[in-house]
Amino acid sequence: MPHLRIEYSQNLKDRLDAQAFCDAMHTAMLATGLFEVGAIRVRAYCADAYAVGDLLPQNGFVDMTLLVAEGRGAEALKRAGDDIFAVAKAHLAAFSATPHFALGFRIEIIDGALNWKHNTLHARLRRV
Repeated sequence: MPHLRIEYSQNLKDRLDAQAFCDAMHTAMLATGLFEVGAIRVRAYCADAYAVGDLLPQNGFVDMTLLVAEGRGAEALKRAGDDIFAVAKAHLAAFSATPHFALGFRIEIIDGALNWKHNTLHARLRRV
């Protein structure tokens, strides 16, 4: 952990460079100093079916959920969340310039007793 899941409406698919946005979010997460590079995962999914607001076809969204393991304080997560959200807002500014866009972001803390992992990236990246 941390894993950032990004979901976006299908009507943004041709205008949102999802890979560039994932890369920007990865960089923002790493820049917080809270997360080890080998633990960061960012993935984006297009929602083919959705209903937003007053159902106008131009209404779109990007919704992000950051899953993190226990052990980081609320203040540190709040600062990291503020920084990550600021990068997302800047990256998506063109969408926010319209009255048809919604951006959401939340951080969820995962109970360590209910979280299983096997990650071979750490051993390689910690040697670098």
